[in-house]
Amino acid sequence: MSATKDTYKTISKAITNILYKEKNSKFFGFVYPVLNETDVKQHLEAVKKEHHAARHWCYAYQIGTSQTKFRVNDDGEPNNTAGMPIYGQIQSFDVTNTLIIVVRYFGGVKLGVGGLIQAYKTTAQLALESCKIVEKTINIEFSIAFEYKNMNTVMRVIKEKNLTIVHQQLELSCIIIIAVRKRLAETIFKIFDANYGVTIKEI
Repeated sequence: MSATKDTYKTISKAITNILYKEKNSKFFGFVYPVLNETDVKQHLEAVKKEHHAARHWCYAYQIGTSQTKFRVNDDGEPNNTAGMPIYGQIQSFDVTNTLIIVVRYFGGVKLGVGGLIQAYKTTAQLALESCKIVEKTINIEFSIAFEYKNMNTVMRVIKEKNLTIVHQQLELSCIIIIAVRKRLAETIFKIFDANYGVTIKEI
């Protein structure tokens, strides 16, 4: 059985206002870590507010780990001259949970289709090159429910297997939520499931 891929690459933090110039047009690149469409919308609104005098705010993003979804937007530029070249760099750098916005100030000289594609691609590339790219594990979360008297048993497994506690509610009836690396998830599930008085379920 081949090992399930359980890591992904993303950027560690946002990078903003990376400038690229082409024939009097100015292109500003922004890269943000995002987890959902709400994050995307917030960053877009903030960039449009900051660069309200610009002509175009083009972007692309990819979200997800095991399954990914993406979206591109040319924002008034000719079809596929902005969003797709930006998305191409997300693919090239093999990152996900990433949003790239490129803001354009028109400089009075038309760049043509080829020129636009190159300018948006280069701005996105320069912006990503300015980012620190990190590798993270794809985790699965489990909820473990047990009586307080079984605390030692549960905590011993968590300590031995070096598991991450995301949340815990320790009363007479206890619930601990743990994050487990994807390829270890089945093993960890079986260990807890074999313990009498402990109920484990995937969230």
